[in-house]
Amino acid sequence: MKKLVRLLLTIALAFVVFAGFRWYRYITNTDSPYDEIGITLNNAMPGPINAWGCAKLKTTFGTSLPPYGCAAENATQWK
Repeated sequence: MKKLVRLLLTIALAFVVFAGFRWYRYITNTDSPYDEIGITLNNAMPGPINAWGCAKLKTTFGTSLPPYGCAAENATQWK
């Protein structure tokens, strides 16, 4: 039973690390703010982390339309 719990915890930790790395790579990219996986991960982040990510993306891509999750209510301006 301990081995099963350890295996499940290891898989969960690996998933969190991979998703966190993928999200951070999206936030710090300089190619495009419209990566579908990155947008989904950023949108799923808690409020303060999402706000930080959107601010980082706005710094890099402030002249383009914001991706989903970083748009204000009119969808043409950044939060």
